[in-house]
Amino acid sequence: MEGIPVVAFSAYSGTGKTTLIEKLVKNLKARGVRLAVVKHDGHHFELDREGKDSWRFTRAGADVTVISSREQTAWMEQRELTLERVLAPIRAVDLILVEGYKNEDLTQIGLCRRETGKGFPSDTKRYCAAVTDWDGAELGIPCFGFEEIDRLAEFIMENKKDFTHFNGQGRAKMVDVGEKAETRRTAAAAARVLVSRETYGLIQSGGMKKGDVLSAAQIAGVMGAKRTWELIPMCHPVQTDGIDLSLTLDEERCSVEIQAVVSCRGRTGVEMEALTAVSAAALTVYDMCKAVQRDMVITDVRLLRKSGGVHGDFCREEDGT
Repeated sequence: MEGIPVVAFSAYSGTGKTTLIEKLVKNLKARGVRLAVVKHDGHHFELDREGKDSWRFTRAGADVTVISSREQTAWMEQRELTLERVLAPIRAVDLILVEGYKNEDLTQIGLCRRETGKGFPSDTKRYCAAVTDWDGAELGIPCFGFEEIDRLAEFIMENKKDFTHFNGQGRAKMVDVGEKAETRRTAAAAARVLVSRETYGLIQSGGMKKGDVLSAAQIAGVMGAKRTWELIPMCHPVQTDGIDLSLTLDEERCSVEIQAVVSCRGRTGVEMEALTAVSAAALTVYDMCKAVQRDMVITDVRLLRKSGGVHGDFCREEDGT
């Protein structure tokens, strides 16, 4: 069974996500599309009425309650599930529409409505399309009005093959990039390790018993970038053209500052390679220094920028923290 496409709709509360998805469901069902809808709710919700059997079982303490009839089945668990676990039971549909989960690694369509007084919840470069009543000419992505349901449905159906990291059993899969064009791609990432003054001095002077901390961490970072596909599930092997990894000491922060720039010419980006590089370097700093200090903190692992690919460029606005 081929992977089930998943597309999420991201917006601030009051923008009209639910109404839009409701109209989209009606449109797609009229086209014969089999659909599942998943909603992430930031608040408490109830599916059953007081006094009904399932309500009584749950109130009595059941962690999982299932009620099934010839027409329908309902499954209730008294805990939060990851998105992958939520999607896992979904079968026999052609498309999954998701409301919310804006921080998940999903293809997203951003919504923005003028009367809310708010913009998009994320940088529009993260979205494959936008639904808005503002002029979207400058966004650089396909834009639709809130009433242009037919056009939006057409867009989703034409691009849905690119909308998933999950297969038909809800398990993660490697996305097929064979039809994508090769482009020049770069990514830069950073991390820092917060250390004590004693540890800082030993790193600076080369006094650690295990040897040169910064040189060892630099080698580890380069090796980590080259082996990312063996460490991170669903990452494609990438033939990198260059890996530039640097480590510097920041006396004011009392930290080791790590940056990596990775480049390639290929069909998929190198963000994960850059992030793995700085992570491996940071872990090596910890390993080299742990005999002196156990409470070092690895922090601020982040993507700084990327370029290339259909989703466009990204550049983080660093805030100095």
